[in-house]
Amino acid sequence: MRIEGYCDYMLKLADLLREDTVLVRASASEWKDAFTKAGVLLLNAGSIEPRYISAIIDYSRKYNAYIVVAPGIAFPHARPEDGGERLCFSLVTLKEPVYFGHKDHDPVDIFVAFGAVDKTSHLMALAQLAQLFQDQDALWRIRSAERKSEILEVLKMFA
Repeated sequence: MRIEGYCDYMLKLADLLREDTVLVRASASEWKDAFTKAGVLLLNAGSIEPRYISAIIDYSRKYNAYIVVAPGIAFPHARPEDGGERLCFSLVTLKEPVYFGHKDHDPVDIFVAFGAVDKTSHLMALAQLAQLFQDQDALWRIRSAERKSEILEVLKMFA
């Protein structure tokens, strides 16, 4: 989504995560299912090509230590050339966490997927995401959210 008056490098997390890119209390049988759900949100928003979802799963198999970034939190992504159409983020919370196979951070119940078109446009949003991942109260509010609007309210604190 292009927001009038913003350059890509100025887009914030709250600009990128919207009603149509958030899924609350979803069911997933395994981590690949959760990654697919996060990817489909990006696909439906017109932000990635279909092949990007497969690339997320392939990249995750290869670099799983870099995908599960904190206890209970996975950050699925692939490279811009794998089908990223524009800077985008999606967020999925699960009713029941799934196991990824990470020795320190399993099980996972929050998935924040992203797509980028270059190496820099996502940096501001990533910095805000890093702050969010360190705020235990915000993470608790996201995990306990029953509605998308509750998650979007939490994200405003990091704008």
